[in-house]
Amino acid sequence: MWVLSRLQRRTGGKRGNTAGTIARWAGLLLAATVSMPCVTLAQQAPATTGSGASGVTASVSVNAPNIAWFYGDKPPVAQLRAFDAVVVEPDHGFDPSQFKTPKTQWYAYVSVGEVTPERRWYKDLPKTWLLGRNEAWASRVVDQTQPEWPAFYVDHVIKPLWDKGYRGFFLDTLDSYQLVAKDDASRAAQEAGMVRVIHAIKARYPDARLIFNRGFEILPQVHDLAYAVAFESLYRGWDQGSKQYKQVNDADREWLMGHVRKIRDEYRLPVIAIDYCPPTDRACARETAKRIKAQGVVPYVTDPDLSTIGVGRIEVLPRKVLILQDRDPRTTIDTSEGVRFVATPLNFLGYDVEYADINKPLPAAVPPDRYAGVVVWVNTSPIKQVAALSSWVRQRIHDGVHIAFLNQFGLPVDGSMADMFKLQLVRGRATGPLSVVSQDKMMGFEMAPQPERREAQPIQVSANGQSLLRLKSGNFEFDAAAITDWGGYVLNPYAVFSMDTVEQARWVVQPIEFLRRALALPDMPIPDVTSENGRRLMLVHVDGDGFASRAEFPGPEYSGEALLQDVWEKYRIPTTLSIIEGEVGASGLYPKLTPRLEAIARQMFALPYVELGTHTYSHPFDWSRTVPGATGDRTKEGPGADKGGGDTAFALSIPGYKFSLDREISGSINYINARLAPPGKRVKLLQWSGDCQPPRDCRAHGLGCRRAQPERGRYHHHAQFAIMDRDCATGHRQGPRGLPSVCAQPERERLYKRLDRTVLWVRPPD
Repeated sequence: MWVLSRLQRRTGGKRGNTAGTIARWAGLLLAATVSMPCVTLAQQAPATTGSGASGVTASVSVNAPNIAWFYGDKPPVAQLRAFDAVVVEPDHGFDPSQFKTPKTQWYAYVSVGEVTPERRWYKDLPKTWLLGRNEAWASRVVDQTQPEWPAFYVDHVIKPLWDKGYRGFFLDTLDSYQLVAKDDASRAAQEAGMVRVIHAIKARYPDARLIFNRGFEILPQVHDLAYAVAFESLYRGWDQGSKQYKQVNDADREWLMGHVRKIRDEYRLPVIAIDYCPPTDRACARETAKRIKAQGVVPYVTDPDLSTIGVGRIEVLPRKVLILQDRDPRTTIDTSEGVRFVATPLNFLGYDVEYADINKPLPAAVPPDRYAGVVVWVNTSPIKQVAALSSWVRQRIHDGVHIAFLNQFGLPVDGSMADMFKLQLVRGRATGPLSVVSQDKMMGFEMAPQPERREAQPIQVSANGQSLLRLKSGNFEFDAAAITDWGGYVLNPYAVFSMDTVEQARWVVQPIEFLRRALALPDMPIPDVTSENGRRLMLVHVDGDGFASRAEFPGPEYSGEALLQDVWEKYRIPTTLSIIEGEVGASGLYPKLTPRLEAIARQMFALPYVELGTHTYSHPFDWSRTVPGATGDRTKEGPGADKGGGDTAFALSIPGYKFSLDREISGSINYINARLAPPGKRVKLLQWSGDCQPPRDCRAHGLGCRRAQPERGRYHHHAQFAIMDRDCATGHRQGPRGLPSVCAQPERERLYKRLDRTVLWVRPPD
């Protein structure tokens, strides 16, 4: 049974706050799939109590919370929001106040019975309170009998976390005293001290929710203060001393189940068993979770470091796909093959996409709990770092992460490569024309395969693979495309066929079906990125281009005035409006018109449902040519450069102006805020101009660089261009800070009109 969790955000905010909406949608469109984590919910099966079949059945209550544990330094919040509660390691800097959700509560891990020197409160702890050591974990056992210990613990451990926003705590090491207390009297004294600690926490913070890790001996006294009880290793455990996984024997499991039955049936508390499997063995995690659930216990199966998203009553399905590509460093990422070709079908399938350069250090980890697969697009083979790629790919296959190769493998086609991919090398080479031996129905999607002898590779799939396209030349036969047990491949030119003379590209393989098969993607709900919580949204943002142009019909004098009277004053819907300072301001192209244009802009910005935006100072069209040091490092000088503001211009040719990124962004924002904005309003959105390719580093340039901007689609649609190359993905993140760039589906009207052969004429200002 598939369950799709509800969105954690609603369409809120004040009327007219479209920048806030666009900013939220930038994140939603780029990661809609992780904002709406998809989970599997296993069928609830009755279970016999105990380890034997007694005939008495028990089952996990449907009201029992779904709880996860994640101690890694960067919790994947989007996926973890599928759980009711998540225990995190607070010393890694996680701030619960920044990730408030209506459904998920963040619990802080805290150790009661032990402390390691790395803990912040260790330096303040009197060392006379330390009784012994736990060598396996390099920790010290704390004496629970010290009279000042409960107050110390609340002040130094709980209070700082409460102040940070934690309202739940996972109390660990509640049985560590048994390492030092060797007789009944000593154990009783330690247990009494631990009870005082728990009472002290609830006395100071009555609303705190506490999850105990074991603590079976003290539960009779404090069970009414607990939210839930967890314990480790019902079926599969981890031996920290030997660094080995272990199977739990029947006797130990029956002892644990005796406590479970009392906690569950007498105290009426949720009980969670935390078991351990290798981090890449999802099959082990699923099977173990199923066995735990059959005992009527809430399962959570994870790795020994608790740094992966485990399997509990639910399993969060991975929604990310990593694309490795050898992008030309002189180009921007949005013109790369990964964005142009691969991202769109992956978005259609419900996946968020990340990108990495195959010629740079490869991502150290691609865990199967967060990544559904990897797509490799290589134009030049072999690449520079063959050894690194080979080792990296081998590790992904070992981890069970499926890989799809498009265009090239990036590796030499030799015996080592064939062994890794379980392919067969074939003798000979193509010496004559190629013909099709066999072809799967997913081939020939937008055009038929065009066999190319120069691209022939001497490989065939083995018995565990499926050929999608087999070609031959004489006695030489090879598989140009195939599905394998580790993923699949489609070699050049049978993935995308480029038609450079007409600026088109056509898919030869059906990309959606190929990626679904090669990456073994399951059927699951796919987020509708055109709505939020199922409600359609209309986002209106208007760039400032042509604000100073004369209107083409009687009445209003300027185009900005015509729109103000006939559109914005008439249709009172939330709208973001912007101007180009170089068109409107006194330092720009038309200083004589500035008084009139500024008056129109003030009227426009004063409307209560209008939000303020800037469309820069000089409207750079090609940012890579305008910004010094940007991609390609081209300048706006040279023969043929359009200085008059046409489509090929790098920016408006403002007399005496020397390009400044700060002037374009912060300067135009400050101008609007000071000269045009009504009291109480400020610029909320930077609407990127031209090709919408912001410079790599704009951290020093204020508000605008931190705002999302819909990127007008580079692609245009027409009956003669009914191909996937004309469909853009939902968007991508740019630069080291991962700034969102959202691809808006509406195309530029000038492209639309030109395709319809309609001549547009706008009378320039006098």
